[in-house]
Amino acid sequence: MTDPQLALASDIAIWASLAVLALALIFFSAHLAVTGAARGHPADLKAREKARVSVAGAEEVTTAVGRETGPAEPATPTTAAVQPPTVSHPTDVTRRWGVIGVQLTWLATFGVVGGTVLRGLSVQRWPLGNMYEFAIVAASFALVLFSTWSLKRDRLWLGPFVVLPVMVVLVAGKIWYTEASQLMPALDNTMWLSIHVTLATLSVALFIIGAALGVAFLLRDSAEQRSSVRGWRAGLPEADKLESMTYGVHIFAFPLWTFTLITGAIWAEVAWGRYWGWDPKEIWTFIIWVVYAAYLHSRATSGWTKRQATYVALVGMLCVILNYTVVNLLITGLHSYSGVA
Repeated sequence: MTDPQLALASDIAIWASLAVLALALIFFSAHLAVTGAARGHPADLKAREKARVSVAGAEEVTTAVGRETGPAEPATPTTAAVQPPTVSHPTDVTRRWGVIGVQLTWLATFGVVGGTVLRGLSVQRWPLGNMYEFAIVAASFALVLFSTWSLKRDRLWLGPFVVLPVMVVLVAGKIWYTEASQLMPALDNTMWLSIHVTLATLSVALFIIGAALGVAFLLRDSAEQRSSVRGWRAGLPEADKLESMTYGVHIFAFPLWTFTLITGAIWAEVAWGRYWGWDPKEIWTFIIWVVYAAYLHSRATSGWTKRQATYVALVGMLCVILNYTVVNLLITGLHSYSGVA
């Protein structure tokens, strides 16, 4: 049984969340632009340099006085002597833009998650049976992960890099929208459907965030190599920190994708009587696993630079996109009718 009213409510919640995410993207972008302008403004840089020179000069004077007075009466520098000049930053203003972006993202997160739950209730099963449902579940995971991370750490600068691809995922899901309906008999296995496809969507959500961090790293690193960290790129953390976060996210995502591959093989044995049949989706799931394994290996190999390794991770994200789009739509296989991972 399918409840059309719940399905309609789900669709409305997803569309409304898309509009809210568009607003969040604007506020996040404004935060990044204003923060970058403040950090990279020439007057601001001169003020910082002046502050550094002033502190260094004060320390030299203090050392000289200390030598003249002798060890019995060491000169104690006053707070004013060593305190660097205050450099004004529009921190409150820039954070206000970013905080509004986070608040809007949380609102959109509740909307997408609520829409996903309503979709599941409308068909009385896990909402993981086709490309549209895969998209909204993956988007839900990505938004929850980013929003939760932003509560614990200052990740306002990451907003545009995550919100934009999530919006693309939701729009893609709407393009390949499937009416709420029941699953094909071969897929009607609640346990393996929930395990296998949930792991796949969670992995994809982490890959999205990892790719977002990787792009941010490449952009910041390019600016640092040219010694021209200006504009909105100045609002990003240093390249080394971004690369470490990129690697850390993939460390979590790769084992999940490994279990996705394993549970898919088990489900295939239950549904079709074999663990592996060289179906296009099975092949591409394995290709994605190989590419991300190559990324982790290259990241730990001294002969590879961090930029080169990051490019491999982005190739992995490209393979995920091809698996979701081209393989599902253009290549005939046992998964063609479902669009599941």
